[in-house]
Amino acid sequence: MKLHTGIALILFAGSAYSQDVDWPEYLGGKERNLYSELEQINRENVMKLEVAWTYDTGHKAEYQANNLIVGGVLFTPTQTREVVALEAATGKELWKWDPANEHTGKGRGRQRGLSYWENEKGGGKRLFTGVGGFLFALDPETGEVIRSFGENGSIDLGSGLNTPGVIYENLLILGGVGGQGAVRAFDVITGERRWIFHLIPRPGEVGVDTWPEGAHETASGLMPWCGQSLDEERGIVYIATKTAEPDFYGGSRHGENLFANCILALNAATGERLWHFQIVHHDLLDKDLPCPPVLLTVNHEGKQVDAVAQGSKHGLLFVFDRVTGEPLWPIEERPVPQSDLVGEEAWPTQPFPTKPAPLMRQKYTEEDVSNLSPEVHQLTLDRIRASPNFGPFPAPSLNETVMFPGFDGGMEWGGGAADPDGVYYVNVNEMPWLLQMVETRRADGTPLVPGEKDYMVFCGACHGLDRKGNAAAEFPSLVDIGLRKSRAEIEQITRQGGGRMPAYSTMPEAKRSAILDYILNEKSELSASRKEEGIPESAAATEKPVDYAFGGFRRWLDPEGYPAIKPPWGTLNAVDLNTGEIKWKVTLGEYPELTARGIPPTGTENYGGPLVTAGGLIFIGATADETFRVFDKDTGEVLWSAGLPFGGNATPSTYMVDGRQYVVISAGGGKSGRPKGGSLVAFALPK
Repeated sequence: MKLHTGIALILFAGSAYSQDVDWPEYLGGKERNLYSELEQINRENVMKLEVAWTYDTGHKAEYQANNLIVGGVLFTPTQTREVVALEAATGKELWKWDPANEHTGKGRGRQRGLSYWENEKGGGKRLFTGVGGFLFALDPETGEVIRSFGENGSIDLGSGLNTPGVIYENLLILGGVGGQGAVRAFDVITGERRWIFHLIPRPGEVGVDTWPEGAHETASGLMPWCGQSLDEERGIVYIATKTAEPDFYGGSRHGENLFANCILALNAATGERLWHFQIVHHDLLDKDLPCPPVLLTVNHEGKQVDAVAQGSKHGLLFVFDRVTGEPLWPIEERPVPQSDLVGEEAWPTQPFPTKPAPLMRQKYTEEDVSNLSPEVHQLTLDRIRASPNFGPFPAPSLNETVMFPGFDGGMEWGGGAADPDGVYYVNVNEMPWLLQMVETRRADGTPLVPGEKDYMVFCGACHGLDRKGNAAAEFPSLVDIGLRKSRAEIEQITRQGGGRMPAYSTMPEAKRSAILDYILNEKSELSASRKEEGIPESAAATEKPVDYAFGGFRRWLDPEGYPAIKPPWGTLNAVDLNTGEIKWKVTLGEYPELTARGIPPTGTENYGGPLVTAGGLIFIGATADETFRVFDKDTGEVLWSAGLPFGGNATPSTYMVDGRQYVVISAGGGKSGRPKGGSLVAFALPK
């Protein structure tokens, strides 16, 4: 099997020259613009699309991979971190690599893509994948581990990896999930680390004054999990970062907290900071930047400008000159509500771009209460009056409030697409959630048991303060967890991450041990030693007590299970970034049972991004109705749709083999409470 990249002309016996076009990078290219020049499938013939082939991974879990296609071979990471190579024209399996045979064991959790490297001078190809906090290098021809890389084929990242890195020359630039926060570049041949940029600044580094003293030794959570983009010609890599932890209470991390919630431009060769912009100061609402920056070129005020566009969970789009970092339109600092939690120092203002306009409603008012039925209307009206929304930056409080825009966007990890005309396409959620903090001390004055407070701060938001989990959001119950897993297994998951859980590899061992004692209902050795020293048990959970914890992620749904707000609940948007104007907006997805009741399509919650092509088309799954759709990129009109076996909560890829264009999407479902599976579905025009 011989792989070739890019666009090639191949001579076949008895036929004319035929073109092959690859999809060799995550999201289509290092610009992360999800654009393809292919136009065999176009407005005139898209209604003829049919299923070309399917492949079943054999697993039932969220399957969110944007697949790579190189030299007629499709590479996909499965839900257990296997890597599978398929014939891209037929779906026939060529090889499968299973990490169960490696020192990490079988992997788990979302993996959205792989990184492919090939020596342009010939003689070297590598496929990179992450498992259990380790980065492996595979031979794309055979699937065998390249044992000369790192230590016997892998390097220890110390953090999980759900989104692939970007390659600049012979450097693989990576973010990750969990850990204390860094961007790193590794040699693709040896695995040796070439540079590191600390996202929580060390003494003497830019931004250290935006944190309390010594924060780099204690703060965590700042890994840039959503991916990076690269201006290869200029050698600039663009990073979008997440929130510092704990997400919802910042009493122990006063200040703006650079470089959390930032778009960063770094020298790709050295890691030197070139410019940055912080999109959320001192984040208290889990508003991590959810998608990689998108590189595109626009005509701005009569000049061609190479730009970078960054979407946000609150449905705002920030656009900068990618070289200077200057915003294309003014960005205003506007006052936001302040927290009444003791010890919290919420930042007084937040940035808002003056253009483009928000891509979703920025506040839930009484005009937005649900209109599905008179009964639901009254119920949502009563709730919004009791728990009002205060815009995109409500101050965390012991009082419940409606969180809208919601915790899952606005924009999400699927990100946006951009065409050469300077138009940006992105899908958006308009789902209300509920926000409430709780005190991490008992009302009756009894002390917390060791580990309980840290459990509330670091684990309770997902697994519940009662440890019963949230099945709809795939956060498992921890009640009687000791009957299902050993302490060693649980400890390994906390270090490496698993499912929706990030890795906490840098958590102090005393804190980790106390949390494990708590969830396993075991007596803490740390507690016993502290008693001997006369230290109260209530102080054992953490060296620097946090008085509040997040009450948990809760979608606000009406009694029928639909979002408790007037539709639309999901939209697809086109924004002309030459002018900053919204070109069009349409609903994305529908619930057939509501349509049957005479309710116009509402849109649905959506995860996974769009693909735009020179054929004038936008391909997108993403919705909670197991449907793959094609839109006219100029008008937003639906031109074609087809059912999927499971929700297409992934971003599609397109490629050409032997002159035939294919579009393929990973369909695993599992989001929005929908069924789970593991199917790859490829579409093409009839032969």
